[in-house]
Amino acid sequence: MGANESGEINIQDAYNWYNKFMKDCPSGQLSLYECKAFLGLHGMNSEAEYYVDQVFNTFDLNKDGFIDFLEFIAGINLIIRGKIDQKLKWYFKLYDADGNGAIEKKELLKIFRAVQAITGYSETTPEEFTEMVFKKIDINHDGELSLEEFVNGVESDGNLLKMISKIFDLSNVLRIIQCGRKNTV
Repeated sequence: MGANESGEINIQDAYNWYNKFMKDCPSGQLSLYECKAFLGLHGMNSEAEYYVDQVFNTFDLNKDGFIDFLEFIAGINLIIRGKIDQKLKWYFKLYDADGNGAIEKKELLKIFRAVQAITGYSETTPEEFTEMVFKKIDINHDGELSLEEFVNGVESDGNLLKMISKIFDLSNVLRIIQCGRKNTV
């Protein structure tokens, strides 16, 4: 199950995703609690919980506290076939936890700690990662990243793009959704 050669979700895949969604979520609306149970993500430390909450909230497009099938498939579509600028805009939304239109150092530091708590990524510390990102792409040196600074800065730095793509890759979540937790380790 996934995308065809053109990167689009085909009718059969959409049908399979719908059946999977409705089987696991018969109400048609996935709550944060159900999402964590579905992905086996209960009982994590506070940083990891924060990240899962942020991801859920960015996929809850209408902010009603639930992910419905359309929001779910939009998330799947982003993971499967989203272009890098679309993913970077989504990452920006994820990192901008307070929704003020800028990523402050404390926000990036907090989300990186959360990702690290879930993935075990340890090639760099959260502090080193945050300082590196701001040093490379905070063009006006104001201590926060606008959407334009973030997208343009990451796209123009191949190493940073590769690192961010690797660290924040959601394909493992997609595999859990497709196959169940047991088959993904």
